[in-house]
Amino acid sequence: MTEITPVNLDYAASTPMRPEARAAQAAYDASDIAGANPNSLHTLGRKTALELERCRRTVARTLGTRVRASEVIFTGGGTESNHLALAGMSEGAREHDRARTRVLVSAIEHDSMLDNLPALRAEGFTVELLQPNPQGIVDIQELEAHLTPDVALVSVMLANNETGVVQPIAELAAAAHRAGALFHTDAIQGYLHIPFDVNELGVDALSLAGHKIGGPVGTGALYLRSRTPLRPQILGGGQESGRRAGTQDVRTIVALAAAAEALHPHVAEDAARIRALADRLYERLCVHPAIHATMGDWNRVERLPGIVSVTVDGHDTEELVLKLDAAGFEVSGGSACSSASLDASHVLTAMGIARERALGALRISFDDRVDPKDLDRFADTLLNLMG
Repeated sequence: MTEITPVNLDYAASTPMRPEARAAQAAYDASDIAGANPNSLHTLGRKTALELERCRRTVARTLGTRVRASEVIFTGGGTESNHLALAGMSEGAREHDRARTRVLVSAIEHDSMLDNLPALRAEGFTVELLQPNPQGIVDIQELEAHLTPDVALVSVMLANNETGVVQPIAELAAAAHRAGALFHTDAIQGYLHIPFDVNELGVDALSLAGHKIGGPVGTGALYLRSRTPLRPQILGGGQESGRRAGTQDVRTIVALAAAAEALHPHVAEDAARIRALADRLYERLCVHPAIHATMGDWNRVERLPGIVSVTVDGHDTEELVLKLDAAGFEVSGGSACSSASLDASHVLTAMGIARERALGALRISFDDRVDPKDLDRFADTLLNLMG
């Protein structure tokens, strides 16, 4: 029996490391600074610190034309970046102004945000959820209806990790600032998949993760605009200018920087090519009367280029994922962090999609490394499963 070589179409969950990232790690492992602490005063420590700061400058350049290296905080991944922003900025804003006790978060955020809300409430904050419209967009009217002078922080993700829908972040951030609130965006899914400049977005903080762009798992960063109030969440050392304690993992950071540096010059070009492939996949799948784009008219909504999000009538996600897996295609129903849940996606139900339909959701995701022929074969396979 011929073994099926699986085609990974679950890149929104995690991506294989890029050659540039693997080469950067190998070079680090072969160097004299391998394992050295960048906070040590001796020669190897100082040399490692220089390499760490080179990586910090590299990541800063990918975030915008006027981003300072000092505005990049390295973390242990996207979840930590989100937690640092959510808790740290809320507490920092309240320390600056004791009246700032409310936090606004969109109802379609990743679990790394939503699962931390109870702890925020336990710290005395009032937390309210911003609801999206049926296209999955948190619009300006929804935010403005909740904005009052006691709001400390607003957090809305740049692009949703399940549907791929891109949010009007610049407009939302400007509204938050008019009310005196800070604004954070989780850009973990969108970073280097669509072009943006943090200064044009107008955000105070932005989260990113290495493994979503072909870097290693276990490394990420938080962009924090200069002079933005932040209370550190991990104490025990003065690393990262006192904002995040713990010895930096230089080995993974050099790989993150290498992946980011390789992608950054081609983001717009790659996005256009990948979007065309996603559009073709939507066209093929949505011809079937039982397959529906989760955001409605997919052609009229700004989306991440490499995520195709559909529901399939009469089928549940687990059944479809397993059948497609047996046919050699790896896809998911939504966030990998919620894959053990048997309930409908909180993102889709927040968009007003009926629970029965949401239970048949599929997310197909890929990046610039996808083979267009694999997408065609996937479409053939899914349509054949539908009968």
